[in-house]
Amino acid sequence: MPQPVTASGSRELPHERRRVWEALAVLAPYCAVCDVSYVVEGDGAPGRGTRFVCVPGRLDDGVAPPAGAPQGEIVEWVPRERVTTRLRLTPETWTTTIRLADAAPGATLVTITVSHEPHAGGRLTQRLTQRLMRGGVREMVQRTVDGELDRLPAHVARLQE
Repeated sequence: MPQPVTASGSRELPHERRRVWEALAVLAPYCAVCDVSYVVEGDGAPGRGTRFVCVPGRLDDGVAPPAGAPQGEIVEWVPRERVTTRLRLTPETWTTTIRLADAAPGATLVTITVSHEPHAGGRLTQRLTQRLMRGGVREMVQRTVDGELDRLPAHVARLQE
């Protein structure tokens, strides 16, 4: 079975942990920072076990996500400390953990860890292809982490709108 490729990075934000949590641990119907729509199953506040569908771009109210849209689930939920989501796409699974810790007074250290795991193919050629692509996947996962870290200030700024 292929091993996941994982990358992490951290960034300090000049905001209290409560505010950073409110900005990052949400599944709003549309996130303009990421240009992604979320359709959440059920009502109430998100938490461990919450399932959602993730769609690139803005999904109009009442419009169902397209067939085959990525399926997600919150697999870990520790308020103001840590949230982990797992997003399943056809060829792969992406797991993202956001950890928050107090930094300097009024500041929060955000650590993002992303893992990419291709779905097992079972055939020798698929496994060989995955091994050959592993370096490129490692770079892609690190770019994903870096991009998420770069967007952190914009997520917090949206709370002021």
